[in-house]
Amino acid sequence: MPELILGGARSGKSRLAEKLATESGLKVVYIATSQPLDGEMSARVAHHRARRPDHWGLVEESVELARVLREHAAADTCLLVDCLTLWLTNLLMLDDPARLDEEREALLDCIATLPGRVLLVSNETGLGVVPLGELTRRYVDEAGWLHQALAERSERVIFTVAGLPMTLKGDPL
Repeated sequence: MPELILGGARSGKSRLAEKLATESGLKVVYIATSQPLDGEMSARVAHHRARRPDHWGLVEESVELARVLREHAAADTCLLVDCLTLWLTNLLMLDDPARLDEEREALLDCIATLPGRVLLVSNETGLGVVPLGELTRRYVDEAGWLHQALAERSERVIFTVAGLPMTLKGDPL
């Protein structure tokens, strides 16, 4: 069963996921969903890379998340996905609108059946004002629906604020 770690920007969610992965004692595979298309995003990616242990595996996949999860899941492995909202953005920006539904359903269908430990990191975007643009509103809606569906399928859901984890579902940390 997966664990969902939610929080705002710079809330400590990625650091918490990395800590849990390290403490798991399992082989760790970090699944990065970002596409560093500009200097600022490249700097963020470099920051994340610098903080991870060298012996962790790395898979960079911006769209086919379910496929990558199925390929790398194993009883002796902790998969750390960072992050779902970047993955969602990548799907929203594709020319094929049906692809979002296909990839989301593939993720939801496989997530609870994967062996090993799965840590899913995502940005909680629904706590602010309603965005003005149509695409931004759709993004917030899609992220909220995805989080609800994953929370339902997750063993534990954690919300991070100011580096402090709050367990919303499952065993406390």
